[in-house]
This record gives sequence, structure tokens and C-alpha cells, in this order.
Amino acid sequence: MHLQSTRFGEIEIDPESVITFPEPLPGFEQSHRYKLFHEDKQNPIVLWLQSVDEPDVVFSLIDPATLGLHYEIMLSDEECVRLGVSNPSSVVVLLMVAKDGDRLDPKPYAPILINVESRIGMQKPGVRASIVFSNV
Repeated sequence: MHLQSTRFGEIEIDPESVITFPEPLPGFEQSHRYKLFHEDKQNPIVLWLQSVDEPDVVFSLIDPATLGLHYEIMLSDEECVRLGVSNPSSVVVLLMVAKDGDRLDPKPYAPILINVESRIGMQKPGVRASIVFSNV
């Protein structure tokens, strides 16, 4: 499958690697299918969620642990079905970030959940993270 992205140019992607958001992200109702990209290095910090449906739509994401944040997210039975969750460890939590000058500004109250087994994603608004201190 070919994808023409304004950020990455023309790229070939495996259709099996596409992540589907049955409920679109707010404000991006035309985008249901995304491809997750990362820097070509070990332990990348920033990931990009590129819309397959709209080439101009791409979100920067980070692992909340990078910021010392930890999430324990309670999903309803309906949300578990929507995400296709059979194994909770298959769900990863990522935060959207916006660039604010020279720094990245994380959006911690509406994390992105992606089931890496079913390739289904959703945004979970209204969630609060706890701060994890190492060496305590």
C-alpha cells in the first residue's frame, strides 16, 4: 500500500501494520486509519501517528514513562470490546505532544491507547497519570 505523506513523502506500508481508530480522534473525523512511525534508532523518543486517510494529519507521540508518568487506566467492558482486548499487556499508552517553540508539550489528560495485537486504537479523555519517582 502506498502512502503519500506531507511529513514522510511517498512510502510503502504494509496494510497489516495499519492501526484503526473506529471512533476518530476529535476534530479528525475523516481519519480512521493510521500508521505508527518512529525514528530509525534504538529507543526512539518520539513516535508519529500518520493518518493513512488524510496525508496532512500526523500526530507526535511519546511514551509517558519518558516523562516519569504512569497510567492505570480502567476500561469499561464496551471499551475492551472496542479495542479487542484479550490481554491487557497488549495495550500500549502513548501521549500526544505539541511543539511549543523548542520544547515538546505533552497532553497527559487524553492518552492514546493502542492494542498492538488487534491494531485498534482509541483516545481515552479525562485520565490522570501518577508520577513515578525512580530511586525513591
